[in-house]
Amino acid sequence: MELQERLEELENSGYGIAAISYDSEAVLADFAQRRGITFPLLSDDDSAIITEFGILNTVAAEGLGPNADDAAVQADVARFVSVFGASQLIVGTPYPGTFMLNSDREVTSRFFEEFYRERNTTSNVMLKLGVGVSPIEAVQGSTAHLKFTAYPSNSTVTVGTRFSLALEVEPGPEMHVYAPGAEEKGYRVIGFELAPTPLARIEPVQYPESEIYYFEPLDEYVPVYQERFTLLQEIVMHADAEAEGIMADLDALTLTGTLEYQACDDAICFLPQSIPVSFTVDLEMPDRQRALR
Repeated sequence: MELQERLEELENSGYGIAAISYDSEAVLADFAQRRGITFPLLSDDDSAIITEFGILNTVAAEGLGPNADDAAVQADVARFVSVFGASQLIVGTPYPGTFMLNSDREVTSRFFEEFYRERNTTSNVMLKLGVGVSPIEAVQGSTAHLKFTAYPSNSTVTVGTRFSLALEVEPGPEMHVYAPGAEEKGYRVIGFELAPTPLARIEPVQYPESEIYYFEPLDEYVPVYQERFTLLQEIVMHADAEAEGIMADLDALTLTGTLEYQACDDAICFLPQSIPVSFTVDLEMPDRQRALR
């Protein structure tokens, strides 16, 4: 549904959208009508295209085969098919993911997960591709050294959601902050420090390309950011039964942490700074009802 909600924004950025599944045309037509889907839903009911793209989920069939009772097969089924076990209905499905193609029909990037219940959100993919998304519930702040705007890619998450906290930073005039690699010279690299939560996995911060700055007072070269840039802190909601049980009793999740950085100008290096930042996202439990085939 998020694809439909972001459709106009994606199209305005020059992206076309299509979804492909192994469901029949009748099932897809019914789904599109009920959910108000206006972008193409393509039926690959013999899984030919899914197979050609190399994303056919062969674990589903293996979970129904002669080795179904093997512990390794059962572990693969729980990870790549369903915690409830394999069934004939799942045979032919793809590993879920997103392909990005250019105008020459060449795949330029792919987004796939290691666990079938984890999903990249549309907004998160857009942020990774550098496509601007409308900030949701942004937190803005400023210090003597920089201005920042921080916001989650999604205001609502669920079991297995992969989303990001985006941090847009604009260093002040003649100021720079430090990029990865600068820690080797004793500087504090800018980044998020999020407090751990039992409901999610916090991934490493994703940094844009930096530039090399010559700091004349110390006659040294260091990687820095001097122009406006964006950091992405990915968070993956746990999708196991324990986490789902905890989330079922909650309406929202608050993530707390700090923005850490050190800034310098052409003459002075200032003390490292730690700015408190917090975000709250709504929790929405997944609908477990299966559509009739």
